[in-house]
Amino acid sequence: MSTAPRDLLRQMFEAAIAAAQPALCVPANLPEPPQRSPKGRLVVIGAGKASAAMARAVEDHWPGDLSGLVVTRYGYAVPCRRIGIVEAAHPVPDAAGLAAAGRIRALVSGLGADDLVLCLISGGGSALLALPLDGVTLADKQAVNRALLASGATIAEMNCVRRHLSAVKGGRLAAACAPARVLTLLLSDVPGDNPMDIASGPTVGDPTGCADALAILRRYGITVPPAVLDLLESGRGESVKPDDPRLKGCEARLIATPQMALEAAAAVARKAGYPVHILSDRIEGEARDVGKVLGGLALQVADRAQPFTTPCILLSGGETTVTVRGSGRGGRNVEFLLSLAIALDGHPAIHAIAGDTDGVDGVEEIAGAVIGPDTLARAWTLGLKPRDSLADNDGHGFFEALGDGVVTGPTLTNVNDFRAILIDACRATR
Repeated sequence: MSTAPRDLLRQMFEAAIAAAQPALCVPANLPEPPQRSPKGRLVVIGAGKASAAMARAVEDHWPGDLSGLVVTRYGYAVPCRRIGIVEAAHPVPDAAGLAAAGRIRALVSGLGADDLVLCLISGGGSALLALPLDGVTLADKQAVNRALLASGATIAEMNCVRRHLSAVKGGRLAAACAPARVLTLLLSDVPGDNPMDIASGPTVGDPTGCADALAILRRYGITVPPAVLDLLESGRGESVKPDDPRLKGCEARLIATPQMALEAAAAVARKAGYPVHILSDRIEGEARDVGKVLGGLALQVADRAQPFTTPCILLSGGETTVTVRGSGRGGRNVEFLLSLAIALDGHPAIHAIAGDTDGVDGVEEIAGAVIGPDTLARAWTLGLKPRDSLADNDGHGFFEALGDGVVTGPTLTNVNDFRAILIDACRATR
């Protein structure tokens, strides 16, 4: 255990990101080329923060001809020779994403039964693949997205609403590909790895309905533009259901998940001599509440050696939420860490890291941050008030002032949040 705690935590985070790199997980999951007819084509489409890197991996390993188009986040483009790459905005869609979605839908229209569509989907695709149904404008979708992001709704709830406003999500893109066969390769960024929630399931049948979307909006008190309300109340926003015959030739395949990333990080920790306990790959809830709960667990381990003995590392993944009430810069991972630091109250044996594996926590180009026993003391020395920063949803401002932010740049993947709490030798008293 010679590695400094902060260095080890960073190495674990980097291992989690590396385990989900498209160059590693795409090649082994490529399909066989179409054999039924010499006229069969491979058309590659996709959306998400990892889609450009996935497209590059396809190009590097596909033996025959191909063409296509994918849309990724600004700054996440990877040079490709035959597959077009478009960059667009995330988490709130923009005109570039709207245009790209229209081009992708046009690209798959008119395909035949001998053609194969390879759909590359990763987290972020919901905002990047932005093509609203008739009657709803881009401005309407932007307003709904902003309201959902600030509401505290879970990712599954947000994507349920998005599916019923979209001309490509909720199985509609797969329906547009029929009768061509569709294989979707998925990098999961959602708790539970449900394909219909990854980028709102553009090639997956959706069992939910407009009534479910309306119930979510009412649950969180979200006021939507009149056109959105009319679309949902009229039922015109119904998505493509799982038993739709147009989805008969569709397959969805998970190729990278949060659990895989956690296992990769655990291997690094074990090599460094730490026992590892993976608590869950699907923790949800308010980020500050999760910070309190995991803080209480870490203290029990550190001071009581229950339910685990020390030293050890606690790992978890999933996607927490932040209900924005203050004027700060948000970020669910930094909000979790700030709450955790307050709960730990400077415990001398505990360090932690939390970050989004896509390199972006909220809307900031910062993946997350690290904390240690000295976090609160250094904050107070700088005149910061941790509880005030938490109340203002300003985790990013807090950790930026301390110089404890974790900046990775574009990681070209996305398997959700990563959290690690390192607990050194047990202390009977503080």
